[in-house]
Amino acid sequence: MTSAPPTESHHAAAPPDSRTLATRREWIGLAVIALPCLVYAMDLTVLNLALPAISEHLHPSSSQLLWIIDVYGFLVAGFLITMGTLGDRIGRRKLLLIGAAFFAVASTLAAFADSAGMLIAMRALLGIAGATLAPSTLSLIRNMFHDERQRQFAIGVWIASFSVGSAIGPLVGGVLLEFFWWGSVFLLALPVMALLLIVGPSLLPEYKDPNAGRIDLVSVALSLFAVLSIIYALKQLAEHGLHTLPLALLAAGVAVGTAFIRRQKTLAYPLLDLALFQSRPFSAAITAYALSCLAMFGVYIYISQYLQLVLGLSPLMAGVALLPWALGFVFGSLLSPRLSRHVAPQTIMIWGLLSSSVGFALVWMAGTSWGLPALIAGTIVMSLGMAPVFTVGNEIIVTAAPPERAGSASAISETSAEFSGALGIAIFGSLGTLIYRMAVSDGLPASLSAEQRATSLATLGGAVATAQAAPGPVADALLFVARDAFVSALQFTALVGGVLVLLAGVLTARILRDMPPKA
Repeated sequence: MTSAPPTESHHAAAPPDSRTLATRREWIGLAVIALPCLVYAMDLTVLNLALPAISEHLHPSSSQLLWIIDVYGFLVAGFLITMGTLGDRIGRRKLLLIGAAFFAVASTLAAFADSAGMLIAMRALLGIAGATLAPSTLSLIRNMFHDERQRQFAIGVWIASFSVGSAIGPLVGGVLLEFFWWGSVFLLALPVMALLLIVGPSLLPEYKDPNAGRIDLVSVALSLFAVLSIIYALKQLAEHGLHTLPLALLAAGVAVGTAFIRRQKTLAYPLLDLALFQSRPFSAAITAYALSCLAMFGVYIYISQYLQLVLGLSPLMAGVALLPWALGFVFGSLLSPRLSRHVAPQTIMIWGLLSSSVGFALVWMAGTSWGLPALIAGTIVMSLGMAPVFTVGNEIIVTAAPPERAGSASAISETSAEFSGALGIAIFGSLGTLIYRMAVSDGLPASLSAEQRATSLATLGGAVATAQAAPGPVADALLFVARDAFVSALQFTALVGGVLVLLAGVLTARILRDMPPKA
């Protein structure tokens, strides 16, 4: 039977009861489950550094190279909903350990892949295994920490582990590639997964839904097709503009997704529990989380290019410049539980969103004489504002669901983040590309050939490559025009991102306008 909608009556947090406080075992268990989350985030970033070496040794085609990069994220997104519900049914610890074992095996095989096809297959298996990590770990936290304050701090640590992984991924990968072969970046996961497999059975308790029904395989197929086709279509639209195939895939994905949602209403044990959306706190948290991810991912693709192609920083120095952003998420995630002792969750979320809009405004100032300092300050303010939204929002999401459906709620949270990130990249990428082309088209040097003009109009990277082969004065003129046009695109996307998080703050305030002051 579909669970009843969660209650909307919220009261002031009761003082901690020693009977509900976590023991040393739970805190050590938290450290153990935070490590695979760190590795998951590292795996999303560390591969980019190894791409030149992979191209040299495996000789992938351009299409294969794209699949090596993308297939991991695609399958993580596609399997999140399924894995969240599967964890509720068979046990969150069991699913986490199964996923860790497959992650270790796939990482080893990927490290020693002798062909592009084998590496793509292993990255796909890593994506499926990676989809078990986020919903299993977050739902375990829901059941391990019963005191509200401790649970918020634990979720803050969980959020911080992803931020640390994203921050150190490029740095650790750079060190490994300096001394070892390209496959070494995949072996980073082995000691962490081995530790999880050894101590997980004794440290992590098992939780599952005692009344779980059978997983509906038709729903699994529908959700996979809908998620994968929509995300793939959005990525293609962002990279290549409006074309028939991605538009058709997008329409098919939306149609199948609609059929998936309708089917959930008829099932006794749905893959996606729609009753959760009847809770206003749950809906507000999902809205804020999704719009924040949309804005953040959309602007991030321009920030990384700005650092390297406009300011001329090396990949390593660009990673160092982005380090304060990740550290801001770590600090903000760990600070949020302390704030929640004195401030209502909805207030934290609303002011966090408003604060992050100031960060987007500072990023806009990167196009002025302030340059790099404005960008770094903007990313710090942005991360400090969004971290409480992510931490408090995820706590609301997992506690709005009945304990036996925490895995499903966690999967909804992560799927909304994946969808929003892909949508942000597609929308912001398309808008930024349009602005860049409009700004650069009239200023290109007349001596460029038709092919050079087309390359320079396509991307800033193409313009930089064209300038490297052009005579000095022509190169200087081209770089000036292209970089100025790209900065205009960055400023526009920062402005749109700021408006989006302001909108998220307004919507959150409206959804929760009648809630008691202390939730």
